[in-house]
Amino acid sequence: MAALFVHHLTVMDFTYVDSARGLVGESWIVDVVLEGALDEHGMVFDFGDVKKQIKRLLDESFDHKLIVPAALATLSVSPDPAAANLDKAGALLTLAWSDAKGRHWKHTSPSQAVVLLPGSEVTKANSTSWLIRQIRPHLPANVSGIRLVLRNEAIEGAFYHYSHGLKSHLGNCQRIAHGHRSQLQILVDGQRTREIEQEWAQRWRDIYIGTQEDLLERFELEGVSYLRFAYSGTQGEFELTLPSDCVYLIETATTVELLARHIARETSTALSGRCVEVHAFEGVWKGAIAYYPS
Repeated sequence: MAALFVHHLTVMDFTYVDSARGLVGESWIVDVVLEGALDEHGMVFDFGDVKKQIKRLLDESFDHKLIVPAALATLSVSPDPAAANLDKAGALLTLAWSDAKGRHWKHTSPSQAVVLLPGSEVTKANSTSWLIRQIRPHLPANVSGIRLVLRNEAIEGAFYHYSHGLKSHLGNCQRIAHGHRSQLQILVDGQRTREIEQEWAQRWRDIYIGTQEDLLERFELEGVSYLRFAYSGTQGEFELTLPSDCVYLIETATTVELLARHIARETSTALSGRCVEVHAFEGVWKGAIAYYPS
């Protein structure tokens, strides 16, 4: 038996539901190992096909989606996925659940924007098992085994988990609750300021960054303040209700370019107009740079 590997085949940017933390934006790097007999060309699987086919399957299965543990005790799903025709483009799925503090959450989107993952929590282990089940039927007969490694980027310094949605995006970024695990670098007058980086990382820990224009309603229920966001995208209707203390509101869209500019402006203002340079990452190895004053 032979084996081939591809490190860093793709990065899956998504958000998952955690009963204690709420919505957690995440970025997992994927490494893959394929085992099997050599084919007539002396290969287990063509590297080009690995990079195209398996990457596509991974991205279609997890990337830019909300991952929900199907056995979460407080979860309700409407309509019943087993009974409804949710394969139709734009078919809506509504999820409601309560977190460990008893606070209520509600998410509506096209069904293609959600994964109901077997289990009571989202882990690398059950995610790996589920992803392998999605990939295996598409492998050639000579491939007898597949191994996936899901891992976080090693970050020395500040990082945060955030979720958002970009209603004007024509692709999957329009999905209202997808997210990223992102590092942050801030320079003040040309010098790294790790203390300020950590302040922003704490402020945006497990946060939903919402656009003021998309906020439809503020209300209170059982002593908890909630915000409801909604918008239409090319894929369908999106709506999210969540506790207000899990939200950071900004006036603009939540592209990484505008988030970097927001951090730079707010930091400079707090420092009486000193020159600020921000490197805001969107997941792994990509992001935006902003300067203020520009």
